[in-house]
Amino acid sequence: MAQQLTAKEPTAEQIADQRIYTQFGVTDHEYELICGFLGRKPNYTEIGVFSVMWSEHCSYKNSKPILKKFPITGPRVLMGPGEGAGIVDIGDNQAVVFKIESHNHPSAVEPYQGAATGVGGIIRDIFSMGARPVALLNSLRFGNLKNDRVKYLFENVVSGIAGYGNCIGIPTVAGEVMFDESYEGNPLVNAMCVGLIDHDKIQRGVAKGVGNPVFYVGPATGRDGIHGATFASVELSEESEEKRTAVQVGDPFMEKLVMEATLELINSGIVLGIQDMGAAGLTCSSAEMASKAGNGLELYLDEVPQRETGMTPYEMMLSESQERMLFVVEPRHEEQAKEIFDRWGIICAKVGKVTDDGRLRLFHQGAEVADMPVTALVDECPVYNKPSEEPAYFRESASIDTADFAEITDLNGALEKVLGSPTVASKEWVYNQYDYMVRTATAVQPGSDAAVVTIDGTRKALAMTTDCNGRYVYLDPEMGGRIAVAEAARNIICSGAEPLAVTDNLNFGSPEKPEVFWQLEKSADGMSEACVVLDTPVIGGNVSLYNENAKGAIYPTPVIGMVGLVHDHDHITTQKFKSEGDVIILVGETKAEFGGSELQYVLNGAASGRPPVIDLALEKNVQGAVLGAIQKGLVASAHDLSEGGIAVALAESCISGSIGASVSLASDLRPDHLLFSESQSRILLSAKPDQADALTAWLSEQGVTHATIGTVSGSSLTINVNGKAGVNAPVQQLEKVWKDAIPCLMK
Repeated sequence: MAQQLTAKEPTAEQIADQRIYTQFGVTDHEYELICGFLGRKPNYTEIGVFSVMWSEHCSYKNSKPILKKFPITGPRVLMGPGEGAGIVDIGDNQAVVFKIESHNHPSAVEPYQGAATGVGGIIRDIFSMGARPVALLNSLRFGNLKNDRVKYLFENVVSGIAGYGNCIGIPTVAGEVMFDESYEGNPLVNAMCVGLIDHDKIQRGVAKGVGNPVFYVGPATGRDGIHGATFASVELSEESEEKRTAVQVGDPFMEKLVMEATLELINSGIVLGIQDMGAAGLTCSSAEMASKAGNGLELYLDEVPQRETGMTPYEMMLSESQERMLFVVEPRHEEQAKEIFDRWGIICAKVGKVTDDGRLRLFHQGAEVADMPVTALVDECPVYNKPSEEPAYFRESASIDTADFAEITDLNGALEKVLGSPTVASKEWVYNQYDYMVRTATAVQPGSDAAVVTIDGTRKALAMTTDCNGRYVYLDPEMGGRIAVAEAARNIICSGAEPLAVTDNLNFGSPEKPEVFWQLEKSADGMSEACVVLDTPVIGGNVSLYNENAKGAIYPTPVIGMVGLVHDHDHITTQKFKSEGDVIILVGETKAEFGGSELQYVLNGAASGRPPVIDLALEKNVQGAVLGAIQKGLVASAHDLSEGGIAVALAESCISGSIGASVSLASDLRPDHLLFSESQSRILLSAKPDQADALTAWLSEQGVTHATIGTVSGSSLTINVNGKAGVNAPVQQLEKVWKDAIPCLMK
C-alpha cells in the first residue's frame, strides 16, 4: 500500500523494529494482534488510529469486566450505555438525556482549557442525541487549598467551567467540590450535562445506508488535542507538562452555533446518524458510527477542513479540535443539510461515504493511506481481567475504633472548624461565577441538596445532583460505593423528586496495581447493589483510570450523577428552614461512625478505620417515606445528613433560611459523637406546626425511625444534648465562618 510520508513519520518497518508503537501505549502483544488483523505491519497513521481506539479512554479494555456488573435496564430506560448519552422516559412523550465525563489529565496541565473543553464535550454528547441541553453540573476534587499550585488549579478550572457554560447559555446549576491531599497534582474534573428530548427526535451515532455521504461540520481541524485519548489513559508525570498539545482549545461561541444548527438539522428529520467528534476525534466518530451500523467508511482527508498547513493523515485523524460533528444523510438531502449549516455560518463539508466492506479506508493526495477493519478498531480490542488484591491498609484499618478520640468539650468551636473546612464550607465562591439562571428555568439554585429545573409547558421538573465521598470509598470500597449511590438518591428525594437513573464517572488510579483494581471491583459491587435496591439503573458514564500522583493513587472516587423527576411543582423542596415555629424532625438513627468523616479529617488530617455502614433496605424505606411525605404536602424543608452530621445539617438549614433553631437531642452517645457522626439514612425535616402530627404519624406508619427534636426560632442555633448545653451560636456568626472559608484561602 502506498503512503506519502513526511520526514517525521517512520515507516512500518521502523515502527516494528524500533518498537515505536510503545510510545503510543500499545503493548507488544497488542501490536501482534494489530498485525494479525491487518495481515501486515501497520503504517504510522494506522498505528496511531489503533492506539487511540485501543486506549482505555476509548475501549474500556481494563474496565469492561467491571462495567458488566451494573444494572442498565428498567421500565423507564429508553437508551442505556453505548451511545453518546443515556435516555430515560419522563412521560408525555418526553425524555431526559444525561451523561457525565471526565477531563482530569488535561485539567492538571492546562486547567482553564482542560475544564472548558470538558464542558464543551459533554454538551455535544447531549445535543448529538437530538436533545436540547438544559443544565450543567460538575464534580471537582483538588488537593489541600493551602497549596499554591492547588489554588491555581482550582481557580482556573472553575474559570474554565464558567467561561464555557456561561458563554453557550446553559445554566450550571449544581455540583460538588472536595479537597484532600489525595488529589494533589491530579485533580478530578467531571462535567455532567442534562437535556430534554421528545421520543421521536432521538438519534444514534450510526453510519446507515451504503453509498450515503458523510459530512463533517464545525470549525476546521488543527493540531490541538492530538493523542488526547492516550494522554488520558496513562499516569501523569513530570513530562506531562510538555504534553499541552494533548489539551484541546475550546470556543463556546462556535459550539453554540454548531448546537443550534445541529438541532435544526435533527428536527428536519433527514439525519440517519450523527455523532460528535470527542475523544480520538475523527477516528472514533467514524469508526464507531460504521461499527454500530455494521458498515464500512471511506474518508477523503483532502476534504477535511484544516486550519493549519501540511497536516498529515495521522494528525487529521487524531486531532481533538473541538466543536466538530460527523453525520450521515441520504444524497437527496445533501443540499438541505448544507443550507442549514450555511445559514448558521458553520463549515459543512462532505468528507466520505458509507461502504459495505466493513473497513475504515483513508485517502489522501490521491493515495490510500490506511485500510483497517472496523470491527478490529471498535469491537475486538483485547479485554483484560487485571489481577486484584486486597490492600494491606484495608486489613489493618479493620481494628481501628474511629470513635476513640478525646472528647470534644468546645462544641461551638468544633462546629465552626467543620463548617470552615473547605469541603463543607459554602461553595458560593465557585457557583457565583456560573450563570445558573440563564433560560430562567432554574427553580432551585446551587447550594441546596439538588438543583431543580422546570420543564416548560408542564407541572414537572427535573432534580439533579452529583455525589461521592472518596474517603468512604478508600476505607471500604464496597460500602463507599453503596453510600455514593444512596446519598445521591437522598439528595434527589430531599428535593421532592423520584430518582430515575445514574450516570457514573469512575475515577481511579492505575489498573496495573492489583490494589487499585480491587478498589474498582469492590466499589462497582457496592454501586451495583445500591442501584438495584434503589431502582436507579446506570444508563451511561465514563471511566477515568491512571489518576496518580507522586504519593500514589488518588482516593477511589466513583462519582454518581443522578437525575430525578418532580411530578408537580408543588413538590419542590429545599433544605432551608422556612418559618418561625416550624417543627424540626430527625429521620433515622445516629451511631458513633467517624471513619472518613469531616470531623476525623479536621482532627487528624487523614481518613482511617471503616466508613459508616449503610443498610440499603432501610435506606429505600426512609427515602420512600420522605418522598411520600413531601408529595402529601407535609414537609416544609428536607436536608440530607452527610459531611459533618446533624450539627452541620442544622447549621446549613439555619444559614440558608436566615433563621435560628432550638434543638434538644437525647442519646446514649457522647455529645460530640452525636453531633458529628455521619451515620447514613438520615434526613432532617421541618413541618408547619399544624402538619407536624400528620408527618410523624405518616413516618410511624411507614416504619421509619424518627424523633421530634426542636423548632425553628430566633436568630441562634441552640443544641442541647441530654439536657445540657451543646451548641449555642448566632446564625450570622456560623454563616460568616461558613462563607468566608474558601474566599480567605484563595486570597
